[in-house]
Amino acid sequence: MTAHTPHPDHILQTGLAFWASKTLLSAVEMEVFTELAKGPETLDALTGRLGLHPRSSRDFLDTLVALGFLERTNGTYANTPSTDLFLDKHKPSYIGGILEMANQRLFHHWGHLTTALRTGQRQSEAAGSESETFAALYADPARLKGFLRAMTGISRGANMAIAARFPWEQYNSAADCGTAQGDLIVQVSLKNPHISGIGFDLPEVAPIFEEYVEANGLTSRVRFQGGSFFSEPLPKVDVILMGHILHDWNLEEKKTLVRKAYEAIPEGGAFIAYDALIDNDRSKNAFGLLMSLNMLIETPGGFDYTGADCIGWLKEAGFRETRVEHLVGPDAMVIGIK
Repeated sequence: MTAHTPHPDHILQTGLAFWASKTLLSAVEMEVFTELAKGPETLDALTGRLGLHPRSSRDFLDTLVALGFLERTNGTYANTPSTDLFLDKHKPSYIGGILEMANQRLFHHWGHLTTALRTGQRQSEAAGSESETFAALYADPARLKGFLRAMTGISRGANMAIAARFPWEQYNSAADCGTAQGDLIVQVSLKNPHISGIGFDLPEVAPIFEEYVEANGLTSRVRFQGGSFFSEPLPKVDVILMGHILHDWNLEEKKTLVRKAYEAIPEGGAFIAYDALIDNDRSKNAFGLLMSLNMLIETPGGFDYTGADCIGWLKEAGFRETRVEHLVGPDAMVIGIK
């Protein structure tokens, strides 16, 4: 077969990719990796501890081996270094929250993608209603906590990169707007002890945010401020942060948030927004484009965007310096200096 001969491999692998996806999501749901973080186990022992049926257990665990999520040696199963670090619920490096949400919510919602593509209407819990995007999530405390934990999981790598790479020595205060559990402002404050921080979000978030801040020993420097960033001014600080926020909103709402960030910071202050930025050619960052389809599924008007798009919005708001910097994986930040 030559390099130019058509073949179906990629078509079939992508079309049936949900097989592998759901296998991993079920493994996270059943805490396979958390169980194996205690130590390797045999097929029979793991079958019993996980409550698996004997008909399925071997195929299920061996599928995880073939997919690269487990290792098997002489019939004994163990985590890989990556799953042990990132999918053990008892480690602070756990990123499974976003996978838990994918399993509980997104997997079902994405079953209605064709409807969304033909109607332009969201397919989330609020489908067919006029309610605000996050109202259904925020009304249920358990679901809210799971959602905020998921946001921490998908954002942790980018948050740590921002905490380490941005020139924080030039600033004294920062506010994370749409803070969720608070991981962005927590990582910034942990890495930069001189920074005083604010987590800004709807009042329902306060107990979850404050618990997370306390767990990280930052109650003396990081506090919560309740409010809506559309109806109230943003906190007056040196740096405004928005991580995985702008993509939730339509174009005019995006521009409103950028303008409010500009108004909140002093001359020389900075605005940092990051998302899974789509490459300017719109042909390479498949994750960013898929995330934009996820915004179609989840929100009335949200969409992901390119770095060039965001720079245009920043310049329109009055920022004198702008730049784009890659963070980790598909995420990149756009920085504006007032």
